[in-house]
Amino acid sequence: MFVSRFLCRATHRINTCGPVWCVASRFSTQPSAKDASVRYSLGRPVLSLRLPLGGLGRFTLTPMLTTVGDLLSEITAKDPGVHSASLLNGDGQRISTCTFMETVLDKDFQLIINDVTHNIRSLGQGASHEHVLGVDDMKYVVRLLHSALSLPQQLHSKHTNLLVKQEELKKQLQPLETERVKMALEAESRATQLGWAGLAYLSLQGGFLAYLTWNVYPWDVMEPITFFISLTTSMLFFAYYILAKQEFIYPHVKDRQFLHFFHYRASHQKFNVHKYNELKDELAKVDGDLSVLRNAIRRKPERTA
Repeated sequence: MFVSRFLCRATHRINTCGPVWCVASRFSTQPSAKDASVRYSLGRPVLSLRLPLGGLGRFTLTPMLTTVGDLLSEITAKDPGVHSASLLNGDGQRISTCTFMETVLDKDFQLIINDVTHNIRSLGQGASHEHVLGVDDMKYVVRLLHSALSLPQQLHSKHTNLLVKQEELKKQLQPLETERVKMALEAESRATQLGWAGLAYLSLQGGFLAYLTWNVYPWDVMEPITFFISLTTSMLFFAYYILAKQEFIYPHVKDRQFLHFFHYRASHQKFNVHKYNELKDELAKVDGDLSVLRNAIRRKPERTA
């Protein structure tokens, strides 16, 4: 619909008096006329008229964007009592539905609703152009042009290219992903074994101190020994904080050891971690572009309808 409007506008500039725009259709009998008016409100022309069911209709016009067909459709939709509507110029000739209101508002015209004529006076030559050159209208025109140029064929072509690129990235990632999974499982196993080793050490230490306390030495001898052992353990935890720049929290320690074992294994097997990360980031970007494009393709038929 937007493309047809711009084509109509271009044809109008070439020949405003051609048969595309007006069809000679004079009425031999004219019904009684009713008054209607066009006034400016907030910089836009507003058409006010009495509708067949008695209501007052106010229709805001954007001269450069609103066509005669748009105005007639809006009038018909606003009042169910409107069965027929047409627009005539001052000479009684019917104006084409693809003519922009920018042209119609320059001169007096007639609006015929259900065989009732509404005489509408123009605000003067060039008055309708006051808001045409506004920044809001120009931005809106740019958006319409962008929407009109984004044809479904181009969207589907881009969608196909993205699918091909996605398939190529997956093929490149497949051997790397297989190798990464193997190394990740091995690193996870090593980190878990390290945790069990720490638990075994603390268990043996506690058991050994208990044996010395109850079977070998009295508590007066063992008390300073256990104190210095506890102090040494605290110093080890503080040393870990100094080296790792994080607290000794068991999930964090396990993750750190997992990464350590993973990169150690990757360096021995010459696994390119940097390339793997780049491919994963590029694949995520392609997946995101595909999702946005698919949503645009789904919305395109709705806008066309």
